[in-house]
Amino acid sequence: MQLRAFFRNAGQWLFKSPDQSLDQAYEAALVIKKIEDDYFEGKPIAPTNGDYGDSAYRYIQSEVERNILLVKQRMENFEADRSRLSQGRQMEVQSYDDQQDEYTLDLIDQSAIIFKKLKFIDEILGRYGQLAGQLTTVDAAASVPPKKSKKKAAGKPEKGRAGLAARSGVLPRSILRTVDRVKQDLDPKAESDVVKSFRKSQGKTKIALRFVLLLVIVPLLTQQLSKHFVVGPAVNYIRHANQAEVFLNNEMEEEALHELQRFEERLRFEVILGKVDALSETELEERVLDKALDIEEEYRQRSAESVQNVFADIFAVLAFVVLLNTCKRQVATLKAFIDEIVYGLSDSAKAFIIILFTDMFVGFHSPHGWEVLLEGLSRHLGFPANREFIFLFIATFPVILDTVFKYWIFRYLNRISPSAVATYKNMNE
Repeated sequence: MQLRAFFRNAGQWLFKSPDQSLDQAYEAALVIKKIEDDYFEGKPIAPTNGDYGDSAYRYIQSEVERNILLVKQRMENFEADRSRLSQGRQMEVQSYDDQQDEYTLDLIDQSAIIFKKLKFIDEILGRYGQLAGQLTTVDAAASVPPKKSKKKAAGKPEKGRAGLAARSGVLPRSILRTVDRVKQDLDPKAESDVVKSFRKSQGKTKIALRFVLLLVIVPLLTQQLSKHFVVGPAVNYIRHANQAEVFLNNEMEEEALHELQRFEERLRFEVILGKVDALSETELEERVLDKALDIEEEYRQRSAESVQNVFADIFAVLAFVVLLNTCKRQVATLKAFIDEIVYGLSDSAKAFIIILFTDMFVGFHSPHGWEVLLEGLSRHLGFPANREFIFLFIATFPVILDTVFKYWIFRYLNRISPSAVATYKNMNE
């Protein structure tokens, strides 16, 4: 029952988390912001702020209304999921401990990027939450023949213009933002606020890096310690008691025979060249027998290590999963840290990273890498390297991975950063 509850909670965390709904709402708001920047010079989307025909404006209006509806739906899901998942959980407040030089993660500072997204979504809804109905009225008036509704259609833009003026104010928002920035620079508390913000950012960076080290070190230590102190003695005792076979598979046996054959041929060759004193057939057979016993012991140990690796790797994976499940605050901090790094990259840097990973895993030369990786994994676990399975895997998995990646670019990256997608296409060509 506990295992079933764990997988159910993990599924909810991965696929039904409130962060997923918030990200989808944020992506839809970014689409609206992108339309403002590309077609209306950063101004609100309205007929008075752009010189477009009725067909073009109706298309833009439909995109705005569709994304506004998506934002509202996803925000409702975000609130519902958040209230459901927060039942029975205690909210923690992040504070800085000067004595221990540590941070306790808080819902606010742990999810600082969430508040940035919420603020941006509120700005978009503030501009277009009620404006969507007005835009529909404008289009309805524009669709009426000019002779019958000339006065009514002429009155609509004035109403839309007044609403936008009331929303945006007398001065442009860029000038107001500049004034606010100057006021913040002249504020006597600005320096202390900057230092405090820097210390918080530094603390979250330390937490994220420490957690990354934990994700690497803890599974490795678990694998090595369990292999040498738990799994290793148990496997050696069972194999010795049951007189287990030296070779786990035919491939290992062929390698041992090939090694013994090469030793005998090399020994005969050195005798012929005079590098080794002449040996009788009996002495030659004794040396070959000694080498065969050494090879047998070596491959017996290799077989035992392969069995140990299977169980030790299972313990390492369990340690990794337990670490993710018990350190949810650190996981959230790491996700926010990665988001800030990714959003801070330039378009060319994003395109470079995308091309690097795609060429590495699904590119023209990637089959050789997958082949080496699968053969190494088979050798590590003691399984024979099945060439048919390896070739079938290479023929299917990279193709599936490439399809998923292209869908991700089309579905998500094209909304979040269209310029990065354009740069990626130009660099890829």
